[in-house]
Amino acid sequence: MTDTQTFDASPAANEDDGRTLSSHVPLANVIMLVNSLSGSVGNQAATEAEAIFAEYDCKAEVVSLESGQFDEQIQTAIDACPDVLFVLAGDGTAGTIASRAGPNGPLIAPLPGGTMNMLPKALYGTADWKAALRLALEEGAEQEVAGGEVSDGVVKQAFYCAAILGAPALWAPAREAMRTGKISLAWTHARKALKRAFSGRLRFSLDGSPMKRTGALVLISPMISKAMDENTGLEAAAMDPTDAAQAFRLAAHAVMNDWRNDPSVTTKATRKVDVHARSKIPAVIDGEPVLLKHTAKVRFIRKAFRALAPNPPAAADAA
Repeated sequence: MTDTQTFDASPAANEDDGRTLSSHVPLANVIMLVNSLSGSVGNQAATEAEAIFAEYDCKAEVVSLESGQFDEQIQTAIDACPDVLFVLAGDGTAGTIASRAGPNGPLIAPLPGGTMNMLPKALYGTADWKAALRLALEEGAEQEVAGGEVSDGVVKQAFYCAAILGAPALWAPAREAMRTGKISLAWTHARKALKRAFSGRLRFSLDGSPMKRTGALVLISPMISKAMDENTGLEAAAMDPTDAAQAFRLAAHAVMNDWRNDPSVTTKATRKVDVHARSKIPAVIDGEPVLLKHTAKVRFIRKAFRALAPNPPAAADAA
C-alpha cells in the first residue's frame, strides 16, 4: 500500500499516558484508511492519527487513500485481516468498505470524516473523529450491524442507518446547504423540491402485501429505530403529506421531536420491500443522494458487517 506508515507503540509510553486498550477484543494489529479529501478530514489527519496510535500498545498502519487506487488499497487492507480496520472517510466510502468486509471480514470502525456522518454518530455518538477513535480503542467491542440494501437493477447500495425514497429526498440538498450556511443555494434547492414535492407518489409493498400509495417511504435500520428492539427487520415508515403545509409540519416534527407522532406517518417492521413509481425515484441512502429507476427493491440484511463500537452503540444507548 502506498503512503503507509507502520509503527509499534512503546508499552512504557502507554503506561505513562494511562491509555488502555479495550479488553473486549484483541487490538494488537490495526489498520486505518484515511481519505484526506473527504468532508472534515483534512491533510493532517494521517499524522494526527499516528500520534494517537502511539499512545497505545498496538501495531498500527495508517494508509492515505489515493485517487485511482481506492479499490486496490481497500482490498489490500481487508485481505491483511487486521484486528480492526478503521475508516476515516465520507459516508459513501465507509459504507462501501463495510459492505465489502461483510459479516466475515475484519471488524470495521467507521470514524466521522464525512458530511452527514450518520453511521459514525450512531455507533460513537460524536462527530469528532479523534474522540471516536479513542472510544473505539478503549471501549470497543464486536457489534453486529444490521442494515438494508436498495437495488434497482443498476444501483445496488447498502445502508446501515436509513434510506428515504420519494419526493422528500429532494429536500436533502436544501438541508445540507442550510447546514453549511449557504442560504441562497438552500432556497434554490428548496424551490426545486417544492415544485416536485407532490407531483409523484410511490406504490409500495411490504413483505408481499398488497400495493399501497404514499408520498415517501423511509426505511430505518434496527440500530437507529426507536420502534425496533431486535434485528428482526427494517422499520418502514410511510409518510403521506398531502400539501406543503403538512410537509413543513412533518419537517418540523423531524427536527423538534419524534416524527412518528405526526398523523401523516405510519410505521411497520419489514424484511422485503417493492417500490414502483411513474418516473425515476429520488432517494437519500445513508445521507448520499441517489436517483433510482422507476422500480426498486429493498431487502433487510440481519448481519451486514461487524463493527468495533461501545456496547451498546451510542444510538442504542440514546434510545
